[in-house]
Amino acid sequence: MMHKNSILTKRQHPKMQKFMSHSTEVSSRKAFGSHVAAFAKFLMHTIMGVLLVGFHTMPSFSITGNEPERQRRGRAARNAELQEIRTTLQPDGVPLIVSVERGTAHNHPLMAIWIEDLEGNYIQTLFVAQSIAKGTFAFGDPSSGKWMPGPIQRPASLPYWAHKRGIKSETGWFVPHHNDPMPDAITGATPKAGFRLVTQIPNNIYAPFNVLLEINQSWDWNYYWTNNKFPHDMQYFSSAQPAVVYRVTLMPGQTQTVFHMLPIGHSHWNGSTGELFTNLSTITTALQIVRRATVTLGN
Repeated sequence: MMHKNSILTKRQHPKMQKFMSHSTEVSSRKAFGSHVAAFAKFLMHTIMGVLLVGFHTMPSFSITGNEPERQRRGRAARNAELQEIRTTLQPDGVPLIVSVERGTAHNHPLMAIWIEDLEGNYIQTLFVAQSIAKGTFAFGDPSSGKWMPGPIQRPASLPYWAHKRGIKSETGWFVPHHNDPMPDAITGATPKAGFRLVTQIPNNIYAPFNVLLEINQSWDWNYYWTNNKFPHDMQYFSSAQPAVVYRVTLMPGQTQTVFHMLPIGHSHWNGSTGELFTNLSTITTALQIVRRATVTLGN
């Protein structure tokens, strides 16, 4: 026969009551924690899904007429802030506009813009920063005790464009020399921020062609392109991360359409060759010099 005190109740034993209360609280906490973890996992997967879908569906160009009104107004406002640069290559040529918006890492970069055919054959330079085009930098001569304009060649600055242009200077480099500068018609002072190049292309281009932008910023070191990576290479030291090359393909007659330029690779780190390296995994802030670069054919 079971003794009446062998059946224990929570009221009869406070210690058991405390134990049971504690167990219930622990179970509730575990249940709540599992719900929080499940929600966090769901939220993370949702965010990653949105990012991946957005990345893989990003268009290589956009048509102005299909832009939402808010995006159109925002783009117009940014364009209004761009410094306008004009070059005259062929007065009766086809108008072409290249807009380059400043990115978060922008700090007085050098750039060149040119066109070539789909096989990569150079056609014509549309614009190049004056210091490169003339072979003279504003702070190129410290001999007087202070920095003065002086002749300097920086082959690591824009080597992909320079080798495409294919004119070797008297020093053996492909960037222009101060004894053989490029004409004023296609040069200008380095833009301080974003800019809008208004120019022309020859009116005898009937096949698809590429518009390219090469841009480089001195001393923008990162974890890979360090200041002691090539300790005895002074050309590399003047560049740090190599120049980044952007490109877009246009069809003659596709006027009033905004095309987005996309990065396709980086140039050689010291300018000794005209190679294009398509792996951009080591390039960091150099990809943030430009926020957006677009090309429009026609007025």
